[in-house]
Amino acid sequence: MMKVPMTVEGAERLKAELQRLKSVERPAIIQAIAEARSHGDLSENADYDAAKERQGFVEGRIAEIEHKLAGAQVIDPAEVDGDGRVVFGATVEIEDLDSGDVRRWQIVGEDEADIKHGKISITSPIARALIGRSEGDTVEVQAPGGVRGYEILAVAYR
Repeated sequence: MMKVPMTVEGAERLKAELQRLKSVERPAIIQAIAEARSHGDLSENADYDAAKERQGFVEGRIAEIEHKLAGAQVIDPAEVDGDGRVVFGATVEIEDLDSGDVRRWQIVGEDEADIKHGKISITSPIARALIGRSEGDTVEVQAPGGVRGYEILAVAYR
């Protein structure tokens, strides 16, 4: 099985969701199905159909999370020795060479990516361009609007 990189924070978030699905959602659905069955004829029972559909979704999500966690290579960015280079889990401050905008991104696993919170996927074009580079380097990224140039201002491991 191929290991997929994931930060400690991302793994904890998935574990919390898995725990909630197993201990809260699953029992609530079982109760809803039992209640819907008590109403009689299941062929015309919309509550039963909705509960069974929700059960299928929750069980699918549980299986998906368990699979992701089983294949995860959990990496703590604070323990990474990148020797000043951009690596998985690093937080990188970059400057857009055209606009002068400065942005800070943490490079995380695909499931953890959240642009609003400054987290970009390791598979994104900008992360792929940054990996292995150091502070002071410039990179070019093929973006939908054309090639963009960035300068790496800082690299941190937190």
